[in-house]
Amino acid sequence: MASLKEQLGGLVYSTEHGDICPTCRAPREACRCDELGDEARLAALDGIVRIRRETSGRKGKGVTTISGVPLPQAELKALAKELKKRCGTGGALKEGVIEIQGDHRETLKRELEKSGYQVKLAGG
Repeated sequence: MASLKEQLGGLVYSTEHGDICPTCRAPREACRCDELGDEARLAALDGIVRIRRETSGRKGKGVTTISGVPLPQAELKALAKELKKRCGTGGALKEGVIEIQGDHRETLKRELEKSGYQVKLAGG
């Protein structure tokens, strides 16, 4: 872990460029950290969308998670919104995984297969 001096020692604003990205130290306008993160995430995918039901860490409440969707972050967010609307429930997008409240595996499988994705139901 970095020391406090190292954590606070970076430049955060420059009068020449404005805000500076803390990760790559480039001006915010020229920062490509989000694009590089998307590229790395997309390269690790195998082309199969996995749908599973999870309850761990949610006090027994079940959520349906969708992982492995080969889309950039902005399009993934739009897909999550569309799927939440289709299921009539809430949800979230966390670290490239779409979470939909409740057990909607069959509905989500049908919708994603209509969109042309190869889908597998994973887990119990």
